[in-house]
Amino acid sequence: MNPTDHTHDDQTTPETTRQSGTESTAGSAGELATIHPLRARPDQQRSTASGAIESGPEVIEGEIVTDEQWRLYTSQKAQMEWRMAEYKRQALWLTTHAKTAATHERTVSTLKFVGRNVLVYPTLGAVTAVKRWRDTHGSSRYERMMRAAELAGDHEKLAEWEARDVTEKQRRHDRAMDWIQSPVQLAKAVALSTLSVAVLLLVLGIILAVAGHGGVLDPIIGVIDAIGFCIWFVITYGMFLTVAGTAGALTYLWNLGRRSQSVPQMFRPASARLVDDVIITPSIVVTALRDLRISELRRKIEQMEDGGAAMLSPIRLAGCGVEFDVHLPSGVDTEEVKRKRRKLAENMGRHEHEVFITTPPSPRTIRVWAADSGALDQPIGPSPLVTDPTITADLYTGRAPWGVDLRGDAVLMALLQCHLLMTGLSKQGKTASLRALALWLVLDPSVGLHIADLKGIGDWRMFKPVAETLIEGPSDSHCIAATELLEWGVEEMERRLLAFDGDKYRNGVPRELTKPGGPFAPIVILVDEAQNAFMNPQVDDQKNPYGGQTNKSRYFMAARKIQNQGRAVNVVLWQGTQDPTDQNLPKLVREGAHIRAALALGTESQSRMAVGDKAVDGGAAPHELRSGLDKGTLVVAGEGVPLPAGQSSMTVRTHFIDGDDAATVIERAVAIRGGAKAEPAQVEAAPQVRDLLDDVAEVIAGADVKATDVGARLRKLAPGYEPYANLTAEKVKEALEAVGVPVRLKQGIITVRARHVANAIADREEQVSD
Repeated sequence: MNPTDHTHDDQTTPETTRQSGTESTAGSAGELATIHPLRARPDQQRSTASGAIESGPEVIEGEIVTDEQWRLYTSQKAQMEWRMAEYKRQALWLTTHAKTAATHERTVSTLKFVGRNVLVYPTLGAVTAVKRWRDTHGSSRYERMMRAAELAGDHEKLAEWEARDVTEKQRRHDRAMDWIQSPVQLAKAVALSTLSVAVLLLVLGIILAVAGHGGVLDPIIGVIDAIGFCIWFVITYGMFLTVAGTAGALTYLWNLGRRSQSVPQMFRPASARLVDDVIITPSIVVTALRDLRISELRRKIEQMEDGGAAMLSPIRLAGCGVEFDVHLPSGVDTEEVKRKRRKLAENMGRHEHEVFITTPPSPRTIRVWAADSGALDQPIGPSPLVTDPTITADLYTGRAPWGVDLRGDAVLMALLQCHLLMTGLSKQGKTASLRALALWLVLDPSVGLHIADLKGIGDWRMFKPVAETLIEGPSDSHCIAATELLEWGVEEMERRLLAFDGDKYRNGVPRELTKPGGPFAPIVILVDEAQNAFMNPQVDDQKNPYGGQTNKSRYFMAARKIQNQGRAVNVVLWQGTQDPTDQNLPKLVREGAHIRAALALGTESQSRMAVGDKAVDGGAAPHELRSGLDKGTLVVAGEGVPLPAGQSSMTVRTHFIDGDDAATVIERAVAIRGGAKAEPAQVEAAPQVRDLLDDVAEVIAGADVKATDVGARLRKLAPGYEPYANLTAEKVKEALEAVGVPVRLKQGIITVRARHVANAIADREEQVSD
C-alpha cells in the first residue's frame, strides 16, 4: 500500500488520526481524489520544525489508486476472489495452449511418425514374418487354397491342392523322423571329425618336429588357442553382437511392416494416402467387390481364408491404368457385377467413367480396366497425320491412325472394303472423328472420295481439291442430291459387277485393277448428317419418297444396295448420323455396316442400335460416356477394328484434327494426287453458257441413261456451271423437254433415251439449215 498525502485537511491532525484509529476522509476539492489515511507504525517518527519528535509515517511519494485497487490492498475477500479468477485464467490459458500444441499439425505428424515407425511397422512386420513362417513350415497355405477352390466351385484345382497338401505333410513327417535319429548320427559325426582332426594335427606336429620347426603338440596347442580366442571374442563383443543382431532383426521387421497394406489409415503418411488414391491393390479390389451389396458375393468372400484374393488375377499395368480379371465364386452372375459399375468404381476411388467392365471368354469372369485418377481427362496428343509430313496411305495394306485405346496403345483401322457407320449425340465430335479417317484415306491417290455434307457449315470444305463430289447444305434439295449420289454409286457398282471377269479373276478384284484411274479403283461415298437424308419428306415425280425406310424410299434402297454388294467391287458407304432412332437410322442400314462406332448416347437402346446387341452384351456402353466431357471418345465394334482377344468392342479416344491442320493434310494429298480436282480458278473460268443437248449427248455416249445419272455426269463434265449444280432427275426431265427431248419412264425409272436426244439434235440442225 502506498501512503497518500493528507496534510491539506486543517481540521484533522495526524495525532487525532492515530488516537481514533478510524479512517477519515477529506472533502473533495475540485479534482482531488479520495484520501485513505494510513495508520503509522511505532518505529516511524519524524521531527517537527520546533525540534519536537513526532510519530507518524514520513511521506516520500504517493500513488493514486482506484477503489477496486484499494479493496485489493485492504480486503482479504477481494484478494481471494482475485486469486481464484487468476487461477481460472491461468488454467484456461494452460488448457488452450496444451490443446493447441497437442492438435498442431506438426505434433500430430510427429506422433504418427513415431507411432508407425516404432510400434506399427515392427508389429505388422512380425505378423507378416509369422505368417510367412507358418505358410512355409505348415499346411495353412494349402488349406486356404483348397477352401478358395471349393468356394469357387473349381474341383480340378481343389484336387490339385489336396494332392500338394498330402505331399507336403509326408515330407514333414519324414523330416520329423529324421530328427529322431539325428542326435546319434550327429554325435558319431562329431566324434569322428574330432578324432580325424586330432590325428591330422598330431601327424602335422610330428612332421614339424622332425623338420626341427617345432614340437609335436604345437598344432594342437595352436588350435586350442584359436578356440580360446573365439570364446574371448564372443564374450568381449557379445553385447555389441547382440545389439547389432537385434537392430538387424528390427530393421527387417520394420521394412516388412512398411510395405504392408494393413497399415491403419490414421498412421499412414500423407504421401502414402495420396498414392493409395491412385494405386489399385488386391485388398482395395476385394474390399470394393465385397461392398457391392451383392449378398452372395459378400458371403463367399467372407468365407474365403485368403479374404477373396484367390478370385483375382495379377493386376497388370495397361496404358494409363491397370487391368485384372475377377473369377467370381459360384452363385454370382457377371451381369450383377456389371450393373454395379458405378459403385465398384467409387469403392476403388475412381469415377464411373474411369472403370470399364468387359466379359472375357472364361465363364463367370469379368475383366476390369481402371484408369489412373484423372488420366482420361488429359489430351492424347496430335494425330500422326499432322506431326509426320511424310506419312502416306495405302487402302490395301495400310492402317489409318485413328487414336488410342484406353491402354494408350495406338488404334490403327483397316478400312478396305468396309462400310462404316458412326453415330452419337450432337456436339460430341462425330464429324471430327469421321474426318480423321477420311484425311488418311485421301492420302491414297487410288481412292475416289464423294462427300455429301448435309450440315453445310464448312466442316468438309477443305476436301474440295481432292473430292470427286462435294455436296454442302442442309436443305431438301441437298438431301435429294445426296440421294442421287448414292444412286450413282449403285449404278457404278452394277457396272463393275457386270464388267468383272470372274473366270479370269477367281479371287476377287486383283490389286492391279485398283490402281489410280483403274476400272475398279476404290470409291468411298461419305454422307455426314445422314439422318437428314433418311428424314427427307420430298417425293419425286413418281410419288416415290426420297427419305424413309420402305422399299420405295430412294435413299434407303440405294444405301441397302451398296451395303449388300458394293464392297465386292470396292464401292463402300460411310455414314455419320445423330441421335439414332428407327426412323432416322433404319435397322437394315445400321446392321449393314461393317464398322460401327458410337460416341456418347442417351440410352442403352440407342447403344444397341449403334454398335449392336452383341457388343453391348459384351460390355460396350456408349450411353455411359459423359456427354460434353468425353468428346471424341467412342465405342467401336466390327470388322477392321483391332479388338483384343475375346472382346466384341473397344473404346477409342480419337485424334482431333482442326480445320487448319486438315487443310495442311489436304495440301499433301493434292501433291500426292498430282493436282486438285477443281481449283476455284477453274470454277470461275468455266463457260457461262453451254449447250444442253451437246452436253447430254456427250455424257450418255449413245446409251440410255437414268436421268439421275445424267445430272451427275453433267456436274462432273462442267463442275463450275451453275445450271448443272443441283440437277435432279425431275429437273433434267424439265430441261430436256424444254428443248424438245421427250423423257419417259423405263422400268419405273426416269430415263433419257439416246435416240430422242439424237432426234432433237438432228431437228435443230435441220431448222438451222433451213
